[in-house]
Amino acid sequence: MPPRMKEKFDNEVVATLKKEFGFSSVMQVPRITKVVVNIGIGEALQNSKAIDAAVGDLQMITGQRPVVTRAKKSIATFKLRENNPIGAMVTLRGARMYEFLDRLFNASLPRIRDFGGVSSKAFDGRGNYTLGLKEQLIFPEVEYDKIDKLRGMEVSIVTTARNDEEGRRLLQLLGMPFRR
Repeated sequence: MPPRMKEKFDNEVVATLKKEFGFSSVMQVPRITKVVVNIGIGEALQNSKAIDAAVGDLQMITGQRPVVTRAKKSIATFKLRENNPIGAMVTLRGARMYEFLDRLFNASLPRIRDFGGVSSKAFDGRGNYTLGLKEQLIFPEVEYDKIDKLRGMEVSIVTTARNDEEGRRLLQLLGMPFRR
């Protein structure tokens, strides 16, 4: 059974976007290609267990094994050497991507204290959206007692939209809670 957000996209969003932007073919309608969830871990240089904890959190949140990202070059000011582990990331596609976005929009984001919606200005000019989260506790999968430290993360939603207006409307129709 396909995820409910995928069904919503196929049944409602495609028709609406096609009509609004005057697309002649269904293939012109913008769609989400992937979602990248990334945690940068600065303290990994001093504390090697920080990477394992972040990988565990990310795996719990996304349901997929993260890749440990490494430094591309040495920076003496930060005591950073080339190839040191500095973060973890997961790329979600297909059904897992839609499940994650559904949980993010409908369960996690509303759990943020004083949540008034996400900024509609975080687009990159090509219809892709990046959202910064201050803590991993907003996800219902993460148990408060089992985390060692609050970590922020970045969620990038990559679309096939040609501009920000198309990308914004696509995410709006899928249920992204934008600020008024």
